[in-house]
Amino acid sequence: MSTLITKLNKILRFPLLLTIVLLITGVLQYMLMAKDVQGQHYDLKLFQVSPETIRSVKTIEDIEKTKKEREAAANEVEPVYSYSEEKGKNQVSTVNTFFDDLFESKQNLSDVKKKEKNKAMNKEIDAIVKDLDSLAVDVPRIDVNKADLRILLNQDTAELKMMQDEITKAITDQMSVPIRDDRLVEAKASIERSIRYSSVFPESVKGIGIRIARSALVVNETKDIKATKERMELASANIDPTRILQGQIIVQEGQVIDREIYRQLEMTGLLSDKVSNKPMIGLAILILLQMIFFYAIFTSNKEKSNFSKTRDLFITVLVYILALVLMELLNLIDGEFDVIIGFLFPAAIVPLLLRILVSERLAILATVMLGLSAGIIFQEGYSTVMQMEVALYMIISGVSCLIFTRRIENRSKILQTSFQVAGINILFIAFYLLLTQSNYTWNELLFYLIAAIVSAVVSGALTIGLLPFIESAFGIISSFRLIELSNPNHPLLKKILMEAPGTYHHSIMVANLAEAACEAVGANGLLARVGCYYHDVGKTKRPGFFVENQMNGFNPHDQLPPTSSSDIIIAHVEDGVKILEQYKMPREIIDVAAQHHGTTLVKFFYFKAKELDPDVNEANFRYSGPKPQTKENAIICVADSVEAAVRSMKEPTAEKIRNLVHAIAQDKLMDGQFDECDLSIKELKTIEKIFCDTLNGTFHSRIEYPKEEKA
Repeated sequence: MSTLITKLNKILRFPLLLTIVLLITGVLQYMLMAKDVQGQHYDLKLFQVSPETIRSVKTIEDIEKTKKEREAAANEVEPVYSYSEEKGKNQVSTVNTFFDDLFESKQNLSDVKKKEKNKAMNKEIDAIVKDLDSLAVDVPRIDVNKADLRILLNQDTAELKMMQDEITKAITDQMSVPIRDDRLVEAKASIERSIRYSSVFPESVKGIGIRIARSALVVNETKDIKATKERMELASANIDPTRILQGQIIVQEGQVIDREIYRQLEMTGLLSDKVSNKPMIGLAILILLQMIFFYAIFTSNKEKSNFSKTRDLFITVLVYILALVLMELLNLIDGEFDVIIGFLFPAAIVPLLLRILVSERLAILATVMLGLSAGIIFQEGYSTVMQMEVALYMIISGVSCLIFTRRIENRSKILQTSFQVAGINILFIAFYLLLTQSNYTWNELLFYLIAAIVSAVVSGALTIGLLPFIESAFGIISSFRLIELSNPNHPLLKKILMEAPGTYHHSIMVANLAEAACEAVGANGLLARVGCYYHDVGKTKRPGFFVENQMNGFNPHDQLPPTSSSDIIIAHVEDGVKILEQYKMPREIIDVAAQHHGTTLVKFFYFKAKELDPDVNEANFRYSGPKPQTKENAIICVADSVEAAVRSMKEPTAEKIRNLVHAIAQDKLMDGQFDECDLSIKELKTIEKIFCDTLNGTFHSRIEYPKEEKA
């Protein structure tokens, strides 16, 4: 897998590779989860007998039924009427005005000579008619004609006065109460009876008086259109929307599907020919968001190499997809039980694996994304969007796992964490069961208790079981793998010890220096230590050519030209890489062997060769590199040179050691060996100090004891 990742990094730039991988991951996730959002649909016809009881899978408003109920409520509202007392007064005033005109005309006629009286009366009648017509613009016209006016003008003034009083009194009585359109006829009949049976009313003009009174009555209580409309709107608004509730039975098994039932089935999208694409689009958007978050977190990491980021990407995608597949398999048996089977899922496995193999940030993100996916996958038939209790269970279980695994030194820590997560799972499920306020049987309670424990323990067990396979497949190096590689019984370490014992001791000393320095600057001390154990494994091919393995003062380089000696020394790096690859060692360990000399110059043989040939090519005496790519490799590069130099010192002192360490570190810096890693000058000074402290403790001057005086 490491070879494949290396080839992909050479072919594609990481952002493009990341986009392609996440696109494929999103498509796979969509294919896995598509059926979880499609729901169940039925091929049913109108007036068909339902083959089963069908419930609504969601809460939805029945818009048509709501509209009808609101219209019915509005129509039942009684109209609002407005009573006008002024109308009664106006009608009485109109009648009084009419009689005032009569009295005035009678007064005018009293001064007219008898022979001119007829002509004058006609004139007065015309004037009264004109006044009546002008009054009729705003109120109903008093029902009298010219003949009636002639009769009234011939009546005695006292009789007319009694007639006026009787009519106005009758009008006032009738219009003191509300008169609507439907009561106007009744009111006119009532006023007619009142006048007809009046004893004070002159019989000769009763008919005229009745017509005057009837015509004077008008509707004084009219419909208030605005207030009525407001009341209708209020009544309509008070009607709650009619809803088909989630889980509500729409049709019972064996019931005929009438038009109303068919309409409800159609509206809730349960008919096969009415399947909505909205859930599929929603799922696609959710997956797109998830992939965007993954893209953002991978591109935000600037410290790791493209190889490491690509490897992390493949591990994350593999673990994420496998978790989704496991969820889908578990979901297949969900319908066979009345409990939430999702609580059995090993929710902590993904954060555990990613925390150990990749990073804590990515583990947190994957936990949240997996929780959202689980909410949809384990969604029950009547859940609106997702099964929130399962989603929260996954997230809380995963986050608690990350909190409890801040430091993982060995595999037993994983099992210990599993039991701690089990406690959290139990507490969450207890919260869920209590909040639902439902009654559960002892069997159900026992299931949920077992599910909480099984979920956590299986997470730990699967993590321990899968780690070696993933580490081996991807050449990744976890703390567990590093601890295994540091075992002295490892075949390669035995090989170094047996074939190059001096190199073995040198590697141990370099490991001590590198680990202490790495921990001081926040680098991976364990990786540096184990990398140092193997960094010089290439020397086992020709152990006698390296000074730490030479015995009896014999140095084979004395018999070789400088170029040959240089080639042998330089070759130990390439030989070490090949040996480590043969043993399928993790890439990080191989990188230590490849980069621990960078492109430094083999100075001893270079200057020796230059004495023989001043034009010698310096490039032939440099290691092939690459230069250190990480802090750990840069520190090992310095530690390797420092340990060898200090070991060869005669009578080392703290001052000598400090000067030598500083000189070597500055030489590496000026030679550009740290150009391709993120080691700072400040960190380099810290490393120098740690090296000095460690070396002073190792190569301290012995105390010279005084000789015993002779007696």
